[in-house]
Amino acid sequence: MHNLLLTVLNFGLGAVLGAAGGLLGIGGGLIAIPILSYLYGMDQHLAQGTALVMIVPNVLMGLLRYHQKHRIDLRSAAAIVLFATASSYVAARLAAGISSSDLHTLFAVFLVVLALYFGWPKRSSASDDDVHASPARPIPQAALPLLGIASGGMSGVFTVGGSLVVVPALVSLFGMQQTRAQGLALTLVVPGALVALVAYAQEGNVSWAIGLPMALGGVLSVSWGVALAHTLPTARLRTLFCLVLLGTAGGMLFAPH
Repeated sequence: MHNLLLTVLNFGLGAVLGAAGGLLGIGGGLIAIPILSYLYGMDQHLAQGTALVMIVPNVLMGLLRYHQKHRIDLRSAAAIVLFATASSYVAARLAAGISSSDLHTLFAVFLVVLALYFGWPKRSSASDDDVHASPARPIPQAALPLLGIASGGMSGVFTVGGSLVVVPALVSLFGMQQTRAQGLALTLVVPGALVALVAYAQEGNVSWAIGLPMALGGVLSVSWGVALAHTLPTARLRTLFCLVLLGTAGGMLFAPH
């Protein structure tokens, strides 16, 4: 009975995180990692590895829903993915050698820096106000490897860092609409998350009993989060994105670990 209750709890937790991940285009892992640490006392490595079990199917479903709303430039995504996949595996193996405490702190600081950068007041653009804005200008070919390496590296170290790096870059550097950027970012997360999951599993840093029910709950709810994202004004969605980053970082920095 105890195991059944835990399974139901993890399923419900996955459903909530799946909806949040669909809304923000991050697969739910950003919020899952500190929650797993608090609920189960997992160290940073185990929490990140377990979160990946949920992230992989969530981002696949989220990618499908975003692609239905806005056609994703799959050619650019494929070029980025080649570099992201390689750097993700290398970074994940390196992350295994970082102490859990240091990795915990690095993750929190990373979120704060990213939130401050993305939330810094900028001159508004047409994409900020028009949810039906035309597609952004093409991403320069020279930028694709850099985006891939940065995305894969962050995914390997923090498991959720890839989309968090790519979304702000696409919006602020290339003028892409927030929801379009979140959709493209998910195409980069899929291979990186798969590779990172393999690397974490090889190190024994995955709890499948907790991760699988969460994954099932997330798959069933992520579409709702994606639909909600497309009803919100871009500025409000961006603000929510930043608040989640700061809230998660604050909880991690000031909680004992």
